[in-house]
Amino acid sequence: MPDTSLDLTLDAARLTAQLVDFPSESGQEKPLADAIEVALRALPHLTVDRHGNNVVARTNLGRAERVILAGHIDTVPIAGNVPSRLDEDGMLWGCGTCDMKAGVAVQLRIAATVPTPNRDLTFVFYDNEEVAAHLNGLGHVAEAHPDWLAGDFAVLLEPTDNQVEGGCQGTLRVLLRTKGERSHSARAWMGSNAIHTAAPILAKLAAYEPRKPVVDGLQYHEGLNAVGIEGGVATNVIPDSCTVTVNFRYAPDRSEEEALAFVRDYFADCEIDEFIVDDHTGGARPGLTHPAAQAFMAAVGGEARPKFGWTDVSRFSALGVPAVNYSPGEPLLAHKVDERVRVADIPVAEQRLRGWLTS
Repeated sequence: MPDTSLDLTLDAARLTAQLVDFPSESGQEKPLADAIEVALRALPHLTVDRHGNNVVARTNLGRAERVILAGHIDTVPIAGNVPSRLDEDGMLWGCGTCDMKAGVAVQLRIAATVPTPNRDLTFVFYDNEEVAAHLNGLGHVAEAHPDWLAGDFAVLLEPTDNQVEGGCQGTLRVLLRTKGERSHSARAWMGSNAIHTAAPILAKLAAYEPRKPVVDGLQYHEGLNAVGIEGGVATNVIPDSCTVTVNFRYAPDRSEEEALAFVRDYFADCEIDEFIVDDHTGGARPGLTHPAAQAFMAAVGGEARPKFGWTDVSRFSALGVPAVNYSPGEPLLAHKVDERVRVADIPVAEQRLRGWLTS
């Protein structure tokens, strides 16, 4: 029977390998959540709570500030890339190495080895990040136990190649549907082609010029793109319906309402029969002006850069907690069959976080 415990005395790189060898695809995180809970309950300086397959551990030292270190424990589906393997070039290969079990290993190492931090700490390990938003464990904890997530500043250990990435962009997906009238394609004049009616939508998208605002010192780059188009009945039928799926990635200086209003206005002169909001999640400002964030930047070094994708820092922002992304791992390797992380980068992140939390 395989060992189902976690050894927090391992260095961060070897702990990463142990976590990777502990399969935890989205929806199947319970064994890993169990192991994390058991390992953390063995640490007398932490108070441990659990909600579903989400584990939250906290110090209660009465410090002036509280910092949250958060990471998801699920991975995308395994693609023949578990167990992990270490190559001669110092790369650890396997599902979740980059996204984000290296970051989770750093969290666990800090939890185990920093019993008296200079700021009170909250460690959040949550499930179902890689799937639909309504399943997200951090969202479930925020709804059921918002007090567990109270804090002054948060670090989400998503892969950033050990560079601070501030905030995140919002994402809005809409379905733009045009309607026509079916007819035989040999007598097209007897109908109305819904795909042709969608042409102005595509023209507007092709002409779009992205906005590049500076938000709290970081320059974001917005994007408005067609990510899908669907229409057609048969090769001899004029289609009576066409749907263009549009994704708007917007900078965190826009609210959700402002982003939606922009998209509605942008396509106002197009002939659209149905405008359907299919998915929408707001962004998060960088939060780099907070004193804890400035101390964090001083400890980890480098220059902050914007997060162009969406991450769960948005959920912390909604709770009034400024947050950044920081962890080992190259973001472009996330979700790939050849996912990997440079072993030497993992202890660097751990050491920098430890310095910030003990100096």
